[in-house]
Amino acid sequence: MSRYRFLTTWCLEAPIEPVWDAVHDSERWPRWWRGVQKVVELEPAGEDGTGQLARYTWKSRLPYALEFEMRTTRVERPHALEGQASGELEGTGRWRLFERDGTTAVLYEWDVGTTRRWMNLLAPIARPIFAWNHDYVMRNGAQGLARLLDARLLTASGGTVTI
Repeated sequence: MSRYRFLTTWCLEAPIEPVWDAVHDSERWPRWWRGVQKVVELEPAGEDGTGQLARYTWKSRLPYALEFEMRTTRVERPHALEGQASGELEGTGRWRLFERDGTTAVLYEWDVGTTRRWMNLLAPIARPIFAWNHDYVMRNGAQGLARLLDARLLTASGGTVTI
C-alpha cells in the first residue's frame, strides 16, 4: 500500500454554521462539488452522529474513478468531523472548522493509502500526479462550496507529505 498525507485549507467569508452544514451533509456533495460523482448512505448515523457509513465515488481529471466507504467516527458540531475509509482508499479523513469575525477556515487532513494494485505499482513515479489530482479535486470543492454559500473564497491551498 502506498501512503499519502494531504492537508487542505479553505478560507471563506462565511459563518461557520452554513459551512459546517454543507461539509457535514456529504450526500449533497455531488450537487456542488465537481468530482464527486455519487454518495450513497449505507447505514445511518447513531444519535451522537457517529456510525454513518457511506459509499463515495470520485472522478477527476485523471482517467479513473475511485470508490471507497467512509464510516463517521467523530462529530463535534460545528468544529470537527472524522471518519475511517476502506475500499480503494484506506485511512482517516478529518475535517476541522474554525471561525473568526465571519470568516471560516476549513482544514481537511487525509491520511490515506491506496489499495489498487496498479496505483501502488505506479506510485514511485506517479506520486506527484496523484497529489496534483487530489489538490485539483479539493480546489473544486472549495470553489463549489463558495458558490453554494455565495461566499468569497479567500484561500484554497493544499499540500502533500509523502510517507
